[in-house]
Amino acid sequence: MIATVVAALVAAPLLALTAAFVIEVVAGLRSPASPSPAGVTPRAVIVMPAHDEGPIIAATVARLLPELPPGFELLVVADNCRDDTAAIAAAAGASVTRRDDPTRRGKGYALAHARDQIAVRSPDDQPAVVMVLDADGATDRASLLAMAARATDRPVQATNLLAPDLTAAPMVQVSNFAFVIKNLVRQGGLARLAGRANLTGTGMAFPWPIFRDAPLATSDIVEDLALGLDLARRGKLPCYVPEATVWSAASSAEGTLQQRQRWEGGFLATSLTRALPAMVAALRRGDARALWAGLSLAIPPLTLLLMLDLAALVVTGLLVLAGASPWPALLLAAALTAAAMALWMAWRRVGRPFLSAGAAARLPLYVLWKIPLYLKLLGGRPTSWLRAR
Repeated sequence: MIATVVAALVAAPLLALTAAFVIEVVAGLRSPASPSPAGVTPRAVIVMPAHDEGPIIAATVARLLPELPPGFELLVVADNCRDDTAAIAAAAGASVTRRDDPTRRGKGYALAHARDQIAVRSPDDQPAVVMVLDADGATDRASLLAMAARATDRPVQATNLLAPDLTAAPMVQVSNFAFVIKNLVRQGGLARLAGRANLTGTGMAFPWPIFRDAPLATSDIVEDLALGLDLARRGKLPCYVPEATVWSAASSAEGTLQQRQRWEGGFLATSLTRALPAMVAALRRGDARALWAGLSLAIPPLTLLLMLDLAALVVTGLLVLAGASPWPALLLAAALTAAAMALWMAWRRVGRPFLSAGAAARLPLYVLWKIPLYLKLLGGRPTSWLRAR
């Protein structure tokens, strides 16, 4: 009996999280409802934080400006730059503001600086919508995002993906596919089940009053996720607009690992402190959608979830040998199988441009590749801003 109780305690939380992952992935494979704005495209400012982006900023600006509708402005924030990012962006046709404060680093401070620059303009010169786009990003539906933000009076989030490259290293391809699961499939599932989305840092649009009053000046290394949670708590739930997509270039294998360290470390810290209180508050209000949002926030990153499931399966299997009931191990194995099938469905539906079959076969190596990252995170999450090459 003691062995059975221990096995149940080991399996139960992972069974719940894995089942939630499967449900959200399956729900996300159906197109979620999204705003259908109509009318005139509002005036908008696209804020582009840029730190030492001299080698790429000219190409980004030159690609973006011709695609913008009338009434759009591109404002580049040259943030703590040691190169000529500001001069290059200005020469390419963007508006530029410089920020120099080495003690306060990160995108949150850059966005707050841009907000302060816009706020001092005359009311007639202030935009209806503020968008955020990374310096290496491209978007196909800027006008749709601006119209959706104005129509809903909520923050909106485009689909944020890394450009597919089937010639990239297998580890990079698997990481890019995990990005698809998080920012396309699960984002769609969250929109269907909870009526909201997570902000992902680029491809975001805000009605100006929301952006003006948002808690932007923070050193949180996952400032986008935290901002979305804070705005949701204020009743301004971010909305997902799947028809709009922002693309960024994938990094090298080394850069990818560094990016995952920053994002996953910050996400886990945020999840551990906010997911359970959010679920408790939702239960008290009887709000099923908010409960799902809290449960979704509790789901670990994909690789970590699979690693924990496998470890728990080994532990519960050993407990069966010690006399425990086999049911905890069998249910966990069923959930893990369902997760694998959901991932296969997602790969068949949307993942093949991002992950070749040969790279997918190396998924076990990807798990091993991530182990040093999680061992490092056991010593404490990263607290300083990291920039991958």
